Amino acid sequence: MKKTDAIAMLLAGGQGTRLEDLTLKNAKPGVMFGGKYRIIDFSLSNCFHSEIYTVGVMTQYKPLLLNRYIGNGNAWALDKVNQGAYILPPYMREDHAEWYRGTADAVYQNFEFIEMYDPEYVVILSGDHIYQMNYRPMIEQAKEKDADLTICVRTVPWEETFRFGIVDTNEEMRIVDFQEKPKDAKNNMASMGIYVFKWSVLKEALEKDHYDDASQKDFGHDVIPRLLNEEKNIFAYLFDGYWRDVGTVDSYYQANMDLLDQRDDLDLTKDKLRVYSNNENREPHFVTKEANVSNSLIADGSYIAGTVKHSVLSRDVIVEEGAVVEDAILFGNVRIKKGAVVTRTIVSYNVVVDENEIVGQKDSENVTLYTGEASS
Repeated sequence: MKKTDAIAMLLAGGQGTRLEDLTLKNAKPGVMFGGKYRIIDFSLSNCFHSEIYTVGVMTQYKPLLLNRYIGNGNAWALDKVNQGAYILPPYMREDHAEWYRGTADAVYQNFEFIEMYDPEYVVILSGDHIYQMNYRPMIEQAKEKDADLTICVRTVPWEETFRFGIVDTNEEMRIVDFQEKPKDAKNNMASMGIYVFKWSVLKEALEKDHYDDASQKDFGHDVIPRLLNEEKNIFAYLFDGYWRDVGTVDSYYQANMDLLDQRDDLDLTKDKLRVYSNNENREPHFVTKEANVSNSLIADGSYIAGTVKHSVLSRDVIVEEGAVVEDAILFGNVRIKKGAVVTRTIVSYNVVVDENEIVGQKDSENVTLYTGEASS
């Protein structure tokens, strides 16, 4: 197969336990976002805008919905000749079968896929972040600096540094130190989990990691520190756009609410970095003359007769007359009956909120995750 300059390997097998009931039946990258999208849409759309048309998607936990959703990548215009999105689950080998043991091991188990394309660079991505980015300038920087590894970084609040890999650079943006989720960080420059590796360097590093019994098979914990000790050319690429790790209920809720602020750095429909999805088209939503709707995203097939303020509604949602939905996220096929009030809440799929029921507290610091009793 003709050599290409870059392919992407997308890590999408995470269980996402901190998202609680949102991931009971679906992997975290497959969770709905913004009414009609899924979290993984961001990474796949970014690949299209970066002219990376070969994407290996490594799935593991609850993969059925995600596998069906991604298909061959045609929804994101990745289905070029001999290219596309490819689902890469763990599989039986000659002597054994095993789950992906970590982020590094997931890529290692798919060496044969990468070798089919023989790329100059391999872009490692996570399928559970909300951001819009063209990876091409990062790849070009890697070429200019002859970098063995380039890590995409951004500043984070000091109180959140313990959640990330923290890098220290010199004046040339060469990384001289890396701390994985430190208790006492040296600075607040955090890795976004986006890596551009020379394929030759990645292959050698993961082969060493595979045979290291003490390794946790993780890029941040094991592979990057090893490459630093070997004095490889490792550089940082600074990203200053919108980015959020939606690994918790609170961060997921806040990212949805950010959509309502009309931010320049989070605009899902702007042509330059538009986000695409594979959700089927439905009939238009309908808002009655009695309804009161403001500053909200409402997806296809929804029927609104009540009050909806500062909320995100997925498809086929019904808000009956006299019902109030405010500062909320409603997943698909939810019905809010007459007189019910839903505030500062994420309502899961297929839930009916009964007449005059009150869910959530407007002034609470915490977000309510409401699963209710699923309708038949």
